[in-house]
Amino acid sequence: MRSLRSNCLGEKPCELEILSDKTEAFEGTFDHVNYEDPDINVAIPVFSIHGNHDDPTGESHLAALDLLQIGGLLNYYGRTHESDNIEIKPVLLQKGRTKLALYGMSNVRDERLFRTFRDGKVKFFQPSQQKSDWFNLMSVHQNRHAYTETGYLPENFLPSWMDLVIWGHEHESLIYPRPNAETNFDIIQPGSTVATSLVQGEAEPKHACILSITGREYSSEPIRLKSVRPFKVKDISLAEDKVTKKLAKKENNRGDITRRLMEIVEELINEANTEWQELHEQNDSEEQVETPLPLVRLRVEYTAPEGGLFDCENPQRFSNRFAQRVANTTDVVQFWRRKTAAVRKGLKNVEVPDQSVLESATLDSVKVEKLVREFLTAQSLTILPQNSFGDAVTQFVDKDDKHAMEAFVDDSLKSQVNHLLSLNGDDEEDDLQNELELNKSRMEGLFAAGHLKSSRRRKMKPRPDNWDSDMDGSWSDNPGAIEYADIDEDQGDEDGESIASAPAPVARGRGRQNGTTKAVAAKKAIPAAKKAAPASKSTRGRKKKVVEEDDDEDDDVIMDDAGDQDDSQLFPLFVKQSQRGTTKTASKPAAVTKKQPARKATQASSRGTRASRAQATHDLSDYIEDEDDSDGDAFEPAPAVATSTRAKR
Repeated sequence: MRSLRSNCLGEKPCELEILSDKTEAFEGTFDHVNYEDPDINVAIPVFSIHGNHDDPTGESHLAALDLLQIGGLLNYYGRTHESDNIEIKPVLLQKGRTKLALYGMSNVRDERLFRTFRDGKVKFFQPSQQKSDWFNLMSVHQNRHAYTETGYLPENFLPSWMDLVIWGHEHESLIYPRPNAETNFDIIQPGSTVATSLVQGEAEPKHACILSITGREYSSEPIRLKSVRPFKVKDISLAEDKVTKKLAKKENNRGDITRRLMEIVEELINEANTEWQELHEQNDSEEQVETPLPLVRLRVEYTAPEGGLFDCENPQRFSNRFAQRVANTTDVVQFWRRKTAAVRKGLKNVEVPDQSVLESATLDSVKVEKLVREFLTAQSLTILPQNSFGDAVTQFVDKDDKHAMEAFVDDSLKSQVNHLLSLNGDDEEDDLQNELELNKSRMEGLFAAGHLKSSRRRKMKPRPDNWDSDMDGSWSDNPGAIEYADIDEDQGDEDGESIASAPAPVARGRGRQNGTTKAVAAKKAIPAAKKAAPASKSTRGRKKKVVEEDDDEDDDVIMDDAGDQDDSQLFPLFVKQSQRGTTKTASKPAAVTKKQPARKATQASSRGTRASRAQATHDLSDYIEDEDDSDGDAFEPAPAVATSTRAKR
């Protein structure tokens, strides 16, 4: 603001005449150019668009240039109210016989502006009269280079009838006009006035220019900026430098490398100071200008040749050596190393089945198991067994078992991990590789013999109430629908008979509580091979009578305590009996025979399948035998006897 007031305000009359509608070009409180304001004397008017750092924000969509315009210091034009529907109208100025159509487009997000131009929603307006007499000048503030696919403004998006484009936003100074062969207009890129980043483009001299327009012709006079801090940047490679390339295979070469880099930095500092002094030798003023501390950046590639190593010093420690001589005291040097492409081993020599096998394979004739076997035979599997692999693929394809591959991989990895954990921890890597191969061969042999089965039981979870099959698909296809449970090793005996795991039964209550029975303790399971004592005919008669009475009193038995577990769920074939029924019918203990569980299984045949009856019969045998006291009774005696038995214990 101080610079604008000191250099642009004055009594010198402004000879520019504005011909366009002022209210369309300049909005805000004062919708006119500042040099026509009767309260301000403007000698040199300034016209400006906003960039990406001072773009409008807030509810009122105000920018920093609005404050300068209200203060009468400049004229803010080229506003973009809608980024997806842009209309660009020129500010028409005339001085003598020269007519200037000044177009302006303030900064818009590059990706959005690219899409707007592509969709044809950017409109340019031209003067309605004497179009050939106007010099068309446009100022933009966008990315000029394609940093991304749509993150820039292509030059051919601008109309070809433009004469000159002043391109902002880019920091590199390209002050001399450069023509565009496709659109036939020239581009001037002034660049930034100060160095904003330590890159090569910022190290170029900074310029401004005076543009002179006469009729349809123009000329540009570049002006070197002298107040910019000097900046030098250099790139070197230690493997190519004449001094450091000999140090690659030398041990403890850090000191030699550091000394060589310090020499290069000293040269850059001297060059920067010399350039500054030469630039200000022609200064006619008596005031002596002090040389500012320069900016220096040395980019070092320390990629060493094969068998060598470059030991570089810490960048910040190296930079601190020049604390009083450079402006950037923490990042004078930047080390980087060329990336090597990662090579995946074992992929170049992958063998596949013969081409004839693949060509003859059709959906109708090919067998998945054979195709997988042909493919796996050409490979070398280290962890997964080959025959089990083919079987899992067959289950997945032929039987639509969507979890076959998952179960196969999990079981195989679990087996290998358990095998490795069982080994001695001092084994070498080669020994571990051999052990993996041996265990894989063992699993293949067990599978071929039919002894290798899944160690986990799969169980389908109930479908949630909020599951929508139309939107979410079938519940069985969801990986979360399957629940895995490990199969215990002690669930089978030597004869191979499997025993289903079930919750431990709870003991029946021995006393009365509100006419119900109550479980008081959990019983232990006994082997299935244990045989019951032979029973007499009178025992079978009593047993049958108990069943008939208990059917009538089923409602009384259901009223067990809410906190206890329902025996009907654990043992569905066991017939519950009340204390009253027991008192009447089981007057004395009776032995349990092998046929008693069969009778109970027959009694519950209407409530289960054949498999569930067999399982429940076995569970019932365990339950009855577990209820035996020391004398081997199957049922509870009369209440008086029960009390005495508890007292003995």
